[in-house]
Amino acid sequence: MSTTTTRPFRILAADHTGMTVSNLERALAFWRDVLDFELSHTAHQTGKMAREITGVAGAEIKLAVVKAPGGHKIELLEYLAPTDRKKHVNLRPCDVGSVHVALIVDDLDAVLSAINASGWKAAGKPQTLQSGPNAGKRVVYVRDPDGTTIEFMQQPRTGDS
Repeated sequence: MSTTTTRPFRILAADHTGMTVSNLERALAFWRDVLDFELSHTAHQTGKMAREITGVAGAEIKLAVVKAPGGHKIELLEYLAPTDRKKHVNLRPCDVGSVHVALIVDDLDAVLSAINASGWKAAGKPQTLQSGPNAGKRVVYVRDPDGTTIEFMQQPRTGDS
């Protein structure tokens, strides 16, 4: 018996990761100025188009898209409306609905120094994974002032003893 399922569609690629932020300029300062992502574009969405895309009545959104080395895009969205949106919910990584993006870096300690200077902070302490497909990588979660989680991963250094 075959376990293959034929679907009427196929996913071609992942385009971007979106994150809702409380302050677009502050988020851009981090992604562009601290992490050195390239600003791709900015936009302002409102009216029927914003409502139909998001399913949020009265949505008004300022957004910016930044690109990582390698091309992955991060879409930063600041909702100007509706006014009753929830802020600073503080989901923990274990809470349903929490998401994160993982970025490969060349020097985790240098990244953490830059992050601390920017107002973000590590959620824990860097650890070296001992097993699985990422064995040897040093990893840590970092949280921004809005509670957004980013995982930074450093490949094992060759020649280290």
